[in-house]
Parts: sequence; C-alpha cells; structure tokens
Amino acid sequence: MSNETNLSVAEEQAFQLSQAAIGLDQAKAARSDLGHLAAALERNLEVWVALKTIVSTSDCLLPDAVKENLRRLAEFVADRTMQGVDNIADTTIDALININLQISEGLLEGAKK
Repeated sequence: MSNETNLSVAEEQAFQLSQAAIGLDQAKAARSDLGHLAAALERNLEVWVALKTIVSTSDCLLPDAVKENLRRLAEFVADRTMQGVDNIADTTIDALININLQISEGLLEGAKK
C-alpha cells in the first residue's frame, strides 16, 4: 500500500482480514502444499492477534459487547489454527474465511458511521 493512503484502524483491519481470507482460500485450493497452508493459517492468526490487541486497549471506542465478540472470535481462530495443518478440515478453513469476510464487512460498515 502507498504511504499516501490514510486508512482508519477499522479500514486497515478490514483490509488485513480480507487479505488473510484470500490467503486461506488460495492455500485451501493448493491443499497439498502444507507449507502454504501453514503460512496462511499463521498470517490469519497474526491478524486476529492484532485485532484482539486493538479491541483490548482502553481507547477502543467499540461497544463492550462488540469487543467481547471479537475477543471470542480471536480465541476461536487461535483454537482452530492450533489444530495444525494436518488436522484442520476444509470446513474449518471455510469458516475462518467466512468469519474474516463478515468481520471485515462489519468493520467497514462501522467505519462509515
């Protein structure tokens, strides 16, 4: 991304979530390359750790219920990621992709308000 682009925190996180979803989808399509899948899962986890960190700060303006839901989703993502590439089902990868896309959309909708 260009240094000239000024994204809000919500927009940046939405972008990172969507990029991680794309990476997971591509890794799922190339499932035989476990290194690619492991890297995509790790990247997705990093995005969720960052999001959990952001919502845990005192200056986060999101409602408490939303922050708690995002923390729970981050824990879900971490739990599923720790299953490992050999044990993670395609349906779980699909769920991670869908979560990322839905939360990304929600963050962008919230940023418009």
